[in-house]
Amino acid sequence: MRDFSEEELERFSRHIILEEVGIEGQEKIINSKVLVIGAGGLGSPIALYLSAAGVGEIGIIDGDVVDLSNLQRQIIHTTEEVGTPKVESAKRKMLAINPHIKVNTYQTMVSAESILNLIAPYDFVIDGTDNFATKFLINDACVLANKPYSHGGILRFTGQTMSVDPHKSACYACAFNAPPPPNEVPTCSSAGILGAVAGILGTIQATEALKYITNVGTPLFNSLLSFEAKSMTFRTVRFKRNPKCRVCGDNGIKELIDYEQAVCENKYD
Repeated sequence: MRDFSEEELERFSRHIILEEVGIEGQEKIINSKVLVIGAGGLGSPIALYLSAAGVGEIGIIDGDVVDLSNLQRQIIHTTEEVGTPKVESAKRKMLAINPHIKVNTYQTMVSAESILNLIAPYDFVIDGTDNFATKFLINDACVLANKPYSHGGILRFTGQTMSVDPHKSACYACAFNAPPPPNEVPTCSSAGILGAVAGILGTIQATEALKYITNVGTPLFNSLLSFEAKSMTFRTVRFKRNPKCRVCGDNGIKELIDYEQAVCENKYD
């Protein structure tokens, strides 16, 4: 059992007094490693809440710099940081919230060549990206590497998320099979997004990671949660792992590919 300092006991007291979490659960959080792919609309609340919760080691991947148009929803960045690499901007806020954590930054975009090495050190992966090509690549890599992860997607006034426990629960490809043709489906940059929607969805994804780490509650395995903010309605669709899935099925993938990406999909939003 970890010997918690007085500062730690006070900092995490609201976790510790939760019967389902307690000292043991907080120790699990501190000993955990989580990778966040994307430091944008979803990655911002995810990174902030994981840092505040005390996740001991957090990796954050994004090859982009802060743009003025990001600030309407990407709450981890500030006006003064326009032009700054997003991973560096994010790291500053994460350490300001909790200086005791370790933050690893990767100023790059993931690819079929690099992603397996990037996810290897981590216990849980969170998809905070804004394009189908990367979402399917993350799913494929996590299935191959047997890494549990949280998928998330937002557009206009809607959001959706599911959690994946590879080879045990349905994967993203079980639900959606393959990316849509490039430029067929709009993205946030072309169709817009209500900023607070990113906060709702990202916070749910951070919660999923903490639930998995502490073994509290039931993660969104075999379940797709979606919401529509204009009416504030939530819906959960349940489905099962497909044994014929092209990715996680009995004859699933053995290597990774880079999916074709729409022209405007060049940022983790």
